[in-house]
Amino acid sequence: MNSPSVRPQAAVPPAASNGRRAAMLALVTIGFAVNFWAWALLSPLGPRFKDSLHLSAFQQALVVAVPVVVGSLGRIPVGALTDRFGGRVMFPLVSAATIVPVLYLGWSGHASLAGLLVGGLFLGIGGTAFAVGVPFVNAWFPPERRGLAIGVFGAGMGGTAISALTTVKLVKADGMATPFTVTAVVLALYALLAALLLRDAPGRAAPTGSMAARLADTLRLKVTWQASALYAVAFGGYVAFSVYLPTYLKTGYGLAQADAANRMAGFVLVAVVMRPVGGWLSDRIGAVRVLDSALALVVLGAVVQAFTPALAPLGTIAFLLMAAALGAGSGATFALVALLAPADKVGAVTGVVGAAGGLGGFVPPLVMGAIYGATSSYGFGLVLLALVSAAALAFTTTRVRKAVNRRSAQRPATV
Repeated sequence: MNSPSVRPQAAVPPAASNGRRAAMLALVTIGFAVNFWAWALLSPLGPRFKDSLHLSAFQQALVVAVPVVVGSLGRIPVGALTDRFGGRVMFPLVSAATIVPVLYLGWSGHASLAGLLVGGLFLGIGGTAFAVGVPFVNAWFPPERRGLAIGVFGAGMGGTAISALTTVKLVKADGMATPFTVTAVVLALYALLAALLLRDAPGRAAPTGSMAARLADTLRLKVTWQASALYAVAFGGYVAFSVYLPTYLKTGYGLAQADAANRMAGFVLVAVVMRPVGGWLSDRIGAVRVLDSALALVVLGAVVQAFTPALAPLGTIAFLLMAAALGAGSGATFALVALLAPADKVGAVTGVVGAAGGLGGFVPPLVMGAIYGATSSYGFGLVLLALVSAAALAFTTTRVRKAVNRRSAQRPATV
């Protein structure tokens, strides 16, 4: 009768020095940033491809969205493989595999729509790094510190800001191949560094059974679906804006490509800073409270922006408000996973939840492109964001809160 109260995730990891934990956290956070840098290479160049290849608004959205959906779905098997083989094996492997599509896109794949779609398909490998890092970090830290630790790791999504700030400038200075070649070199250096220095947490136990059976068990967990729904909104919203914001600002406000990319970088940096804050707050006041506040702010920001106000100051405030809320909400969602998911399934749960988040980012750019093509306005798309966020808020305050309260009531039995 009491078996749910002794689930393995309540156990504290074997003793390890704070310095070693910090070193491992820093190493995987850097790796996450490098892989996300690669994953986001196409987004800042979307307007350039639209002009050079005469793409429609939908085709342009498809080019920047394909890496997102592949990187998202790929997290499901990669998360399960990380449970089995550990981050020490998987992080160098994912980083090295991402080099191939990066070089292909830089040297030849950018010359046609088909080449961009094929290259983007495999570029999605870089996005699976998230499903490697979360179970790795979760195993290194005790439960009361996992929210902050996973939030710090999640700040590696700032790799998209590196892409936003450097890609267009490097293309203008030295040609299309340059940003892709630079990124490939950094990926290779990181893969080597990770292979030499990365270590799994002491006492990490590999799960037994086939990957298919473990995935089936994962899909039966309520936390998998609860966190997936929330992450599809929180991280999905972040991904959607980070890949589509340059296009939105160029089309909707007439900004130059470089200016739009710089503003997208600002959006990303705010979200990145707020992700560990969301995890830290979750450790202290609870993930549900953080999610409630974050989703309410997304609703407010989306409603304001639906009227396409002037960028200075109201539009900028609305976007930065949504960036902060989406970042904090993403951090809180994985604090929830660390609380509710069994320790031997954190990678598998992370894979499914991460896939939901990425898919949540895949759909909006396509919807926004289609809506703008039909109406010459993005307003209805932002109204949809407000409605979806409001639904997620209602779900958090009811079903998710009950699950967390139930888990909190069971926790004393684990001592």
